Amino acid sequence: MNQHPTTEFITSLIQEGEFFKLKEALKKFEPGEVVELIEEEEEREQLIIFRLLPLQLATQVFEYLDLDIQRHFLANLAQDKIADILNEMSPDDRTALLEFLPDELVRELIQTLSEPERKVTLELLGYPEYSVGRLMTPDYIAIRENWTVQQVLDYIRRHGGQSETLSVLYVTDSRGRLIDDIRIREFLLADPQTRVNELMDNRFVHLQTMQDQEEAIEVFRRNDRVALPVVNSDGILYGIVTIDDILDIREEEDTEDIQKLGGSEALDEPYLTISLPKMIQKRAGWLVVLFLGEMLTATAMGFFEGEIEKAVVLALFVPLIISSGGNAGSQATSLIIRAMSLGELTVGEWWKVMHRELLSGALLGGILGAVGFLRILVWQQTGFYDYGPHWFLVGCTVGLSLVGIVLWGSLSGSMLPLLLKKLGFDPATSSAPFVATLVDVTGLIIYFSVATLFLSGTLL
Repeated sequence: MNQHPTTEFITSLIQEGEFFKLKEALKKFEPGEVVELIEEEEEREQLIIFRLLPLQLATQVFEYLDLDIQRHFLANLAQDKIADILNEMSPDDRTALLEFLPDELVRELIQTLSEPERKVTLELLGYPEYSVGRLMTPDYIAIRENWTVQQVLDYIRRHGGQSETLSVLYVTDSRGRLIDDIRIREFLLADPQTRVNELMDNRFVHLQTMQDQEEAIEVFRRNDRVALPVVNSDGILYGIVTIDDILDIREEEDTEDIQKLGGSEALDEPYLTISLPKMIQKRAGWLVVLFLGEMLTATAMGFFEGEIEKAVVLALFVPLIISSGGNAGSQATSLIIRAMSLGELTVGEWWKVMHRELLSGALLGGILGAVGFLRILVWQQTGFYDYGPHWFLVGCTVGLSLVGIVLWGSLSGSMLPLLLKKLGFDPATSSAPFVATLVDVTGLIIYFSVATLFLSGTLL
């Protein structure tokens, strides 16, 4: 049995110029293995490896490569090699590549396509950028309801090779309207003379060409499918969307949400490849907004300057107080945004969220308040720090303030994403730093208001 070539062996063949042996060795690799191999090599070696791949393997590998490597290959490969690969690529993957390339290059590449592939590509590029139409592929198996199972299986043998997936077959009428979808296992287990209409239940799930891609993610999740048909407003079957494309979209959406939660705009490019000016542009805006927000904290501190001068001990706990509220708000924001992303709750259920956060915020605040009071008690009794003759009132101030601030932070962090969603904005825009900044300002007001209540007539 032939041993699978190692990465070191491939690298040595390149260095020694043994390209015939390299070509034979690469045939033993799976597409995913070749992708890993290419990504580990330098640009020169990447081109050598890719040029030696058979067309079918090269096409499969090209579809899985990062966009930057794809661009590098397009700029350095011979025109006929590029044309062969683009013509062999699945329409949805080809469209995903073209939409990220400059318009001039796209026009050149489209001209290299065969007439049928060019027509399909132009149709897919004609749909809005984030619509399901951009994701779909026309490579599927459509059958008629009056066919027998044997006719269906014969048809699959003749035409199934070009289909994106054979797990589900789609039944259409004479006008091309989708009337049902049937899993392939039904045909494999049925008698060859059974008619398709005998296997139909006329129940199927479908997507619309103009539907938003984020909605498609939810449809896939609810129905546990590997592929779904795409129809136009008249019910005509235009193509299918497969789970691999949906997973790619989900990854992009999650990446954007995480980056926004961190307090920046979505980068839209890999971290190591985005230019420094663009990186600064993406991050500076939010940092300036957050900085201006934190200036309100300084303003609030100035407003309570008199109280701080009278009771300097209160200033010791300001970082503790405002950070606790910000942390609680950040927690709530992250949980709510993720729950909305997974479809676990909707904007209409805001009152349920408020009820839960009122309870959890009060309990969490109570826990932190108890810890804060205990800390002052222990430090005072052990002599580690003297908070003065009114240490008990200071402890009550800190403890009760923490209850109020954590409660407010939890409510703010949970309600803000729902409010933004209601207004039509991206909930991830309510980033954790933004919520933390909001709670910092209000937290100071709560803290010194409680201090005035407890310490008036003593320290204040």
